[in-house]
Amino acid sequence: MHEYLSHGLGTIETRMLDAIPPLVVAGARRVLEIGGGVGALQAELVLKGASSGEVIELVGAYEPYARRLATKLGIGDRTSFRVADVIENPQQVQDADIVVMNRVVCCSPDGLRLTAVAAGLTRQVLAISYPRSLAILRLMQRLQEPFARLFRRRYRFYIHDARAIRTAATATGMSLQAAGHGAFWEYAVFAMPGSPMAPAATRAPGERSSP
Repeated sequence: MHEYLSHGLGTIETRMLDAIPPLVVAGARRVLEIGGGVGALQAELVLKGASSGEVIELVGAYEPYARRLATKLGIGDRTSFRVADVIENPQQVQDADIVVMNRVVCCSPDGLRLTAVAAGLTRQVLAISYPRSLAILRLMQRLQEPFARLFRRRYRFYIHDARAIRTAATATGMSLQAAGHGAFWEYAVFAMPGSPMAPAATRAPGERSSP
């Protein structure tokens, strides 16, 4: 929370949200941020004109910080936080005009399934970021297991193929509208048929449209 309040969103997050046209954001009745932690991205979209936002997390540890952030930003009455397992119980989560997953796909071996579930909850736009499938990151993934056992760490990260992620997202009929990457992370923004999101939306350097 303090990092966001002091420095704002990171470069990848900023570019990802900027790829969603203002018209789409302003017309969104509901934004859903899955695995959002303190909910910085949904807060940004609410500040930009979306009517309401919700953060869904597996654990409630982030809730007081998410509520504090929303209150500090003056949107406490327009955002909410809820604990739910989106993969196992997607029916417990209400769909949304804009669904965001930032650096979440890599937290689960079921990242592709999570992407498919998120796509199923999307009315208009899905925006996701995930690690690039680089050799150095794949090596780190392989080496993390013995170190995790040694230091008794439960956290693992997983590198999923970008094409597989996009396939999981587009299986519901969405199409890729914008994509870009930094040194280690990349993002993709998809839109449902009939969404007011324009394929030719202005993109920052390094972004590309759907092939």
